[in-house]
Amino acid sequence: MKRAVLVNGVPASGKSTVARVVSDRYGWPLFAIDTVKEPFFTELGIGDRDYNRKLGRAAYAAIFDTIAGFPDGLTVVVEAWFGFQPAEVLARHLAHAGIEARVELWCHAPPEEIGRRYAARVALRPAGHPGLDYVPELVALAGRAQPIGAGPLLAVDTTRGLDLAGLDRFLEMSLAATRR
Repeated sequence: MKRAVLVNGVPASGKSTVARVVSDRYGWPLFAIDTVKEPFFTELGIGDRDYNRKLGRAAYAAIFDTIAGFPDGLTVVVEAWFGFQPAEVLARHLAHAGIEARVELWCHAPPEEIGRRYAARVALRPAGHPGLDYVPELVALAGRAQPIGAGPLLAVDTTRGLDLAGLDRFLEMSLAATRR
C-alpha cells in the first residue's frame, strides 16, 4: 500500500510552498503538476487554454502512472489543483497508482490575495500558463473552491504560515493507522 499527501488548492493558493515544506520535512518525494507540465511547453509549444488543460490532464496522469511503478510502503506528496477535473478522475488515478491511504492539505487564502499573488508572478512563470486576463476568473474560482474530501483534511490558511507542530500531529494521527 502507498500513501499520499495531496496538497490541494487553486492556483496561487500557496500549494507549492506547502508541498515543498512537507516533502523536505519528511523526505517524501514530491510530484507537482507544473513541474511535469512545464517542460511540455518548451518541447511541444504553447497554445490556448484548452491546450493548457490538455497538458495538465496529461501531466496529472503521468504523475500517477509514475507512482504506480513505485514499491508499496512509499509515501508521496502530490501537489495540484485537484478541482480542475471531476473527482472520479482522481479516484481512478489513486486506484491505478495503488494509493490506498491519503490525506488532503487544503491551501487557501482570501480570493483577492490569490488574485494579487497570481498577478505578481505572471511575468515570472513560463509561457503557456494563463496570463493576467485569468485573474478575475481565478478570484471567482477561489471564492467557491472547496477541498476534494479524499481523506482526512487539514486546512492551511497560507496567509498565516504553516503550523509545523500542527502539521506533524495531523500527519502522525492521519497516517499512523496505515504504517506497516
